[in-house]
Amino acid sequence: MTDLRRIGDKLVSRERIQRIVDEILSLRQAGLSQQDVAARIGTDRTFVSRLETLGEVRKGQSIALVGFPVANKEDILKVAREQGVDFTFVLDERERWAFLEGKSGIELFAEVVDLFERLRGHAIVIILGHNRPARIMAALVERQAAVFHLPQAEGREAWFDPERLADLLQGLR
Repeated sequence: MTDLRRIGDKLVSRERIQRIVDEILSLRQAGLSQQDVAARIGTDRTFVSRLETLGEVRKGQSIALVGFPVANKEDILKVAREQGVDFTFVLDERERWAFLEGKSGIELFAEVVDLFERLRGHAIVIILGHNRPARIMAALVERQAAVFHLPQAEGREAWFDPERLADLLQGLR
């Protein structure tokens, strides 16, 4: 059943509005300009722009977060979800060793290359790690990388401040 609303002397279909909004968003996502979408829908470009602004969750470039070994992984992932991080690869100590164990050198290399390819698809990469590995990772990603060094006990899990991460992510908006 169509959800009709009486507004003054108009009868408005909520279903039709939703269908048109979905079409606008699909066309914009497919790469059409706001002007082209407006012409196709039969409205003006400013309507398309305002619609996008109303629905905007985060403006800017895509963000990836990578870190290991992180003792408070769940806290970090929660902040990442809340802040709209596009890709996360965060491991605690056990998961880090599980990632490494039982793989041949070629298999491990292939997985690491795959990870770097995924990271390179994001404009900003936040790296939680120990000094040397984090610096190497930042250099290999070849993107704007924010490196947050974990305590110096390399090879051990480290705790990272979730509030500091949230502040950083807020600043990137």
